[in-house]
Amino acid sequence: MGSGSSANVTYKYSLQKSENAFKAAVLIQQWYRRHVARLEMRRRCTWRIFQSIEYACEQDQIQLHNFFSYLMDQFTPSSSKERDFISRMFISGESYKEAELEKYCDYEAIEVPDSYTGPRLSFPLLPDHATALLEAFQQKQQLHARYVLNLLHETRKHLKQLPNISHVSTCYSEEVTVCGDLHGQLDDLFLIFYKNGLPSPSKSYVFNGDFVDRGKQSLEILVILFTFLLIYPKEVHLNRGNHEDHMVNLRYGFTKEVMQKYKVHGKKILKMFQNVFCWLPLATLIDHKVLIIHGGISDTTNLNMLEKIQRDKFTSVLRLKKRREFSRKPDIQAINGESESGTDAAGNDAAPRLSLQPQSAQAPSAANRLEFSRWLRQTVQEQIDTCRRLVDISESEPEELTYSSAVSLKDMDEPCWTRQEEWKQILDVLWSDPLPQEGCRENKVRGGGCYFGPDVTEKFLEKYSLQFLIRSHECKQEGYEFCHNRKVLTIFSASNYYEIGSNRGAYVKLGPDLIPHFVQYQANKTAHLLTMTQRISRVEESAFRALREKLFAHTSALISAFKAYDTDDTGRITLSNWATAVESVLQLGLPWRMLRPQLVRSTKDGMLEYKSWLDDLAMEQRSQEHIQSSLLEVIYRNRSNLETIFRIIDRDHSGLISFEEFQQTWKLFSSHMKIELTDDGINDLVRSIDFNKDGNIDFNEFLEAFRLVKQCPA
Repeated sequence: MGSGSSANVTYKYSLQKSENAFKAAVLIQQWYRRHVARLEMRRRCTWRIFQSIEYACEQDQIQLHNFFSYLMDQFTPSSSKERDFISRMFISGESYKEAELEKYCDYEAIEVPDSYTGPRLSFPLLPDHATALLEAFQQKQQLHARYVLNLLHETRKHLKQLPNISHVSTCYSEEVTVCGDLHGQLDDLFLIFYKNGLPSPSKSYVFNGDFVDRGKQSLEILVILFTFLLIYPKEVHLNRGNHEDHMVNLRYGFTKEVMQKYKVHGKKILKMFQNVFCWLPLATLIDHKVLIIHGGISDTTNLNMLEKIQRDKFTSVLRLKKRREFSRKPDIQAINGESESGTDAAGNDAAPRLSLQPQSAQAPSAANRLEFSRWLRQTVQEQIDTCRRLVDISESEPEELTYSSAVSLKDMDEPCWTRQEEWKQILDVLWSDPLPQEGCRENKVRGGGCYFGPDVTEKFLEKYSLQFLIRSHECKQEGYEFCHNRKVLTIFSASNYYEIGSNRGAYVKLGPDLIPHFVQYQANKTAHLLTMTQRISRVEESAFRALREKLFAHTSALISAFKAYDTDDTGRITLSNWATAVESVLQLGLPWRMLRPQLVRSTKDGMLEYKSWLDDLAMEQRSQEHIQSSLLEVIYRNRSNLETIFRIIDRDHSGLISFEEFQQTWKLFSSHMKIELTDDGINDLVRSIDFNKDGNIDFNEFLEAFRLVKQCPA
């Protein structure tokens, strides 16, 4: 009996111990799940901040278009200097015809010194040349300008022979690898080649655009891709992205990168890149079943039209805002010569404005298509010449078919498509994004392309007998994402895009069965050493820093919004009203109540003293104490647009702008934005950022001088 009782006690003790251990395990599990849930919530909030700010910055391009449109449509130059200044905004350096471009970018005239120790290229290229380039770029060496221009010359010749839609078959290789945006991140490309192998007769690649901008090694990526394209023309395919556009490059860094790396021949290299970009194919079709495009589609996307467009004529789909909407049918009033008179409503003579309203003699009958086409071409050319004269652009400049181009008819055995219709086809495939909601509508968030729903995708796939679409254009946390019932696949290959640890990169491999197989990666070694908590904290800090800068740039508008809720002028509002007011001003679609603890540190009785909160967003004080606060806000709100305009004005890419050019830019920009800025305020700004007092403005120093930093407590 004694031994039985002892065994029973031991059993109960063991059972109690196991029960306690089980309860402890459950508590640990619950704690861990809450911890992971909080981290996931922080990660999603951070992601939304980054994406909202990125798309808001892209929307700035709309303001730039409107600014250019304002100058062309409404602003009347008052002097020859003003006319010349405006003309420089519409001409990105010199324009060249075919032979002139070859002569201007003559690589044979550039000598390679004996002291040069970098890689050397000879054509036709061999695989050893590609290997040498990879090794040289890993060692931070630079390819000589002569070889860069030579490579671009040969790439251009090859691309000109390609159709708008490339065709790839899995019959000739075991699989096709599709890569998304790289954005100048060379380490991602190296990692892809390390994991998947270099391009070869048995290893086909499709690179889906956005090779450049944002990252610091865009040029090296292009050199590598163009080299492999020439070595394996049947296995390497490159699509154009929305960043293969010289106007976008002015804003997002590629122009600056080239000029810093090639100070002597950079201008020639940029001109060749600009020409090469417009020859990149617009899409790739695998086995006639999988369409690869950079952005997306719309309800008007027409592959037949896309195949026939002269893609090289659209050097930039974001060059200028169109000055006049042209419908499929020419304007009847214009055809009959009933153009608007040059008088205003009061009968007074109106100031001359740049317009594409045809002013020539009465049109021939539209029934005679050949005669009608000749007349229409003549009237358009006359208006182009008029525009050039009014902005003092030489008539010897060839017409550049850009965002502002008017109407052009194809050969008479082809369908009658307007330039506007052709432009929209390219804009949609480069800039559009999918949405879960049905329908198709303008993409106002990005400022270009459209949003297309699953119904648009289904109709498009059915019309062209396709299985699914592959696109890029959007950063995804895991590097890829399916939507529209797995009929649209987004692939993004730039890891750590927003910040170290923010996202993975990925590529997808397709075999003859066209079943996608994904490979994910992190190219940055630091990201592997960080814990999840450290990674999220690091990304979160960067996101909130960008958000605070955005808030500071809208200080005046925020004060007005806060005062609408502070009817008694107490200087205090509720946190709920704070969140509503902030969203009404910034319109970023963010969960402000959730973000509030990171943005608002101190409150009293649930009320926020908004004036002191705005003071916490103040800039570091340097030499700007005497500058109007309203002027500082304007600078921050329009900083990217100003940088783009200044880089256009800076035709020699020296980074220096004269006082007069700076003042003239502000005069035009403030007139368009309806901003009241005094001449004294602008002059004070000019003097404060001319640090070396040489009479010029270094725009890089200008940006640095107004960088927003968190104000340290006294």
